[in-house]
Amino acid sequence: MTDRLAEMFARTRAEHRPAVLPFLPAGWPELDDTVRLVEAAIEGGADGFEIGMPFSDPLGDGPVNQVAYTRAIANGCTAETVFEAVRTLRSRGVRAPLLVMGYFNTILAHGLERFVEDAASAGVDGFIVVDLPPQEAGELEGLVRAAGLHMVYLLPPTATPDRIRLIAEHGSGFIYCVGFVGITGERAEVSSELPGLLSRVREQTDLPLAVGFGISRREHVRAIGELADGVVIGSAFVRSVAEASSEERPAVARRFLEEITGRVS
Repeated sequence: MTDRLAEMFARTRAEHRPAVLPFLPAGWPELDDTVRLVEAAIEGGADGFEIGMPFSDPLGDGPVNQVAYTRAIANGCTAETVFEAVRTLRSRGVRAPLLVMGYFNTILAHGLERFVEDAASAGVDGFIVVDLPPQEAGELEGLVRAAGLHMVYLLPPTATPDRIRLIAEHGSGFIYCVGFVGITGERAEVSSELPGLLSRVREQTDLPLAVGFGISRREHVRAIGELADGVVIGSAFVRSVAEASSEERPAVARRFLEEITGRVS
């Protein structure tokens, strides 16, 4: 099985830059917007994508993503909506890694085995389950690994050496290093704690490191690219799409990625 995440990081490392992974809630702003917005962002320079699976109580997300999730649920978005979008993207030739990001209750409601099987058959590369730490993820992690997919864990800046070791042992694909303590959202500056966190993690793993939470500007991507292998951009990308009309959304998504990756100034 092709490891699209490994291929992505190998390519971006060879190009001496971080991989750029936007986050977008599925089924938002309209139920059928996911495919065209993901395609537009990839055209603009996105290397991979985190597709959010809407949940009614997304405690790890800031207000921009919470509002988007609420609308997606009102639109009728379900786990199957997410898988159908991925299936369509693969059928249209999208080769970029596509990760599903969400909360455990949604997976539990779908049924763990069925969820992993459906995701794998659709073309999903892995999962980021915001509220599921590795010590509680044994059953899901086993199913994910057996399917040849990745289980990506979040690591906060306050992580102890034991916590880093645990996530390094259980994670695959990459480690998602949280840039700030708290919820997602745009920040003015990159956290001063980040270099120390990344250094401590590097001591315990060879997995790629990606940084998320608070990334909103080209200078953030450039600064983090000196320290990490990837950047995740959520609220800033979601806000830019939210402010656009239906007709403008793909162009806005493309332009946002072109600007944040430095393709255009």
